Amino acid sequence: MQKPHLVWVYPEPAQERLDAATWLVTTQELRNSGWDVTLVSRSRTDNGQQTFRDTDIYFIGQPDVYLFSTVLFHIKVIIFLLKAWSSIDIIMFHQMSAPWIFPLKLLRLLSGKRKPLLLMDTRTVPMDMSTLKWWLRGSFELLMNRIANIWVDGQTAITEPMAKAVKIPPEKLFGVWPSGVQVKRFAMAQEKREWPQPDEAIKIIYIGSMHNRRNLMALCHAVEKANNAGLKFEMVLVGDGWERPDLENYAAQTAGRIQVLPPVPHTEIPQLLGQAHIGALPFPDEEQFRVSSPIKLFEYMAAGLPILATHIECHTSVLGNEEFVFWAYGSLMEDLCMALEAIWHARVELGMLGAESARSADQWSWSTSAQKLNAALTALLVKNGIGVLPAVLATRQTDLVSKEA
Repeated sequence: MQKPHLVWVYPEPAQERLDAATWLVTTQELRNSGWDVTLVSRSRTDNGQQTFRDTDIYFIGQPDVYLFSTVLFHIKVIIFLLKAWSSIDIIMFHQMSAPWIFPLKLLRLLSGKRKPLLLMDTRTVPMDMSTLKWWLRGSFELLMNRIANIWVDGQTAITEPMAKAVKIPPEKLFGVWPSGVQVKRFAMAQEKREWPQPDEAIKIIYIGSMHNRRNLMALCHAVEKANNAGLKFEMVLVGDGWERPDLENYAAQTAGRIQVLPPVPHTEIPQLLGQAHIGALPFPDEEQFRVSSPIKLFEYMAAGLPILATHIECHTSVLGNEEFVFWAYGSLMEDLCMALEAIWHARVELGMLGAESARSADQWSWSTSAQKLNAALTALLVKNGIGVLPAVLATRQTDLVSKEA
């Protein structure tokens, strides 16, 4: 029996995304579990089969022209899918690809075949509806979710709250698979870290998007207020986004206590985390954050960092009552200041708390997450009477046994 063939359509340039591990590492794990996975991604430079970060990807080269590049990419995706049609068991895609993928089910029904099956994976809800461009995009994504609830063969989501937020019917939801981390790769950050002496500055790091909804400016003000009160903190913000120029202007007034750096290659992130003492997640209590599963949380943990986080669902569902997290019970500057004060008073314990954080990361590996996706994909095949390799079934059964335990 042949391996089940999954074609996974990712309409963003994987080479440039901070969260590319979601697709790259999960693809590797699924292949290790007995799947034949074709990951299709957009690229500004490459065409055809390439290897990027140890993962074979089929790139479709496109110019970076808003909307036009998306349309052209998906036309080429459809041509690619039609050429491989008879070999594909499942086509997995996201909201942005839905208008082009949805009609393929009608083609399948007209042909009288049972496959390829269509599975839509939802990992985001609209982040910002304040401008016309983002309102249109957000409205489009929500419309795609509503159509998918009726039309596709199955769905997956990043978290249970996400599945509820987009109202996925229980009979359509085949699984939830959260973000994860490559534990061994990020564990190397612990090797060269030097924890601060009682009179030295505690170094905070944030890596990720710098859009203004992320609450980074409030965190900057909190760090400066703490320093003005006699505490010692330094902070590095790494990433890009709309708010980056404002953050750079503010950082320029802090005598080097706050630095804003551009995005770095994923391979350099463990080294940056090794120079820090605290990982920061200052997000406000808004739906797009509540229903998410932040990759950086797991990377901070695997790197052995205690966490400064706001007390919202996406953080509490992972961290619970862990002692290595310092909660901000709100997203205002004052709330963040209270968390910084707690960190300062616990500064002699940061090394011990970091070790606890690293131990907790083991249960949030990409391998564990991929097992959940494997179980969802296998369940979709089984429900539709499509044969599955014994190795794939065995992986699913192992996952089910671990859940029951």
